[in-house]
Amino acid sequence: MIPYSLLRITTVPISLKVLLKGQHRFMSSNGFKVLGVSSKGPELEDVQDEEGIRVVSVEMTRTIAPLKDLKSLGDFYKLCKKEKPTMVHSHTPKAGIVGMLGAKLAGVPIRLHTVAGLPLMEAKGIKRKILDFVEKLTYASATKVYPNSKGLYDFILQHKFVDKEKLKIIGNGSSNGIDTSFFSIKQISEEKQNQLKEELNVSDDDFVFVFVGRLVGDKGINELVSAFSKLSKEKKNIKLVLVGSFESDLDPLNQEALEEIRKNENIIAVGYQKDVRPYFAIANVLTFPSYREGFPNVVMQAGAMGLPSIVSDINGCNEIIEEGKNGIIIPVKDSTVIYSAMQRMMDDEVFYKQLKANAREMIVVRYEQSLVWNALLEEYNTLLKERGYAV
Repeated sequence: MIPYSLLRITTVPISLKVLLKGQHRFMSSNGFKVLGVSSKGPELEDVQDEEGIRVVSVEMTRTIAPLKDLKSLGDFYKLCKKEKPTMVHSHTPKAGIVGMLGAKLAGVPIRLHTVAGLPLMEAKGIKRKILDFVEKLTYASATKVYPNSKGLYDFILQHKFVDKEKLKIIGNGSSNGIDTSFFSIKQISEEKQNQLKEELNVSDDDFVFVFVGRLVGDKGINELVSAFSKLSKEKKNIKLVLVGSFESDLDPLNQEALEEIRKNENIIAVGYQKDVRPYFAIANVLTFPSYREGFPNVVMQAGAMGLPSIVSDINGCNEIIEEGKNGIIIPVKDSTVIYSAMQRMMDDEVFYKQLKANAREMIVVRYEQSLVWNALLEEYNTLLKERGYAV
């Protein structure tokens, strides 16, 4: 096969590094010269070292900033004219509009955009209208659009962002799948689990709920903390471990939640963690009451580690989790139902053990990383053949 040039672009380098981990090297080994593009940051160099690909920085913001966005677009257009990639594949909203519109203006033949969550779902008024317009322009500039969940696929069609012919879900969903050999309870020794429990003051008798992600309003943390606060007044031997960073500038928690996290000794906020597996290993249940998602890696990771989940009835979450099989699905933005679901997980031992027994297998058979990678590789090769390239 002729080595075709593939440019992958995300807004920030952590997405290029974490969300697509391993995929760059896989595509490189299957006939593509891969170039990684994102804003500057140490993670961009990490991608170069870990994946063995070239990287280039193009500054992009995560907020609406017209002048900066025009500069980003111009810089990316120039990069495409210089590199002449056969394909540009974008992820994340800002990289989507910069990548797809810039690539179209530069004459890149194959332009692909993966949709892994839509911030516009929670926007209102003029901001919603702006985001709707940008989303439609992104899809219009792409030759193919890949929602990474059935829920996103349906949402896009319902709001008429693009014609059905441009849309496709790769495999069973997910942008990168899960390395189930890495996310496995076998990888975390009993000694390491006991050490972490000691550090966090978690006893063997404690029932541990864990949340992994950004500690922001959109992730349902206000409601989760409220529900746990009520539960912890009624139950002994109960803990809530919050793994992630606060983002007070973008989407701060309310004061009541912040105060409860500070004063409730059964709520343990450990900040951002490079390796979240030990926290899954000492937990009993993932609680993930997010308002919106694409196809959340956290829920797949927890399942691969053998944890049942409590998740919101939103796209992605309600595809990974099947009610009563590997978790509980609850309405969004409702602390009362979070409380009831957490209570049931603790009180109904037969139900809990049934969910736990199914958790890992339901991830392995649907979202093992190699399945997702090979499905995407097949899609790339199909698109090349359709345009007359030798594969």
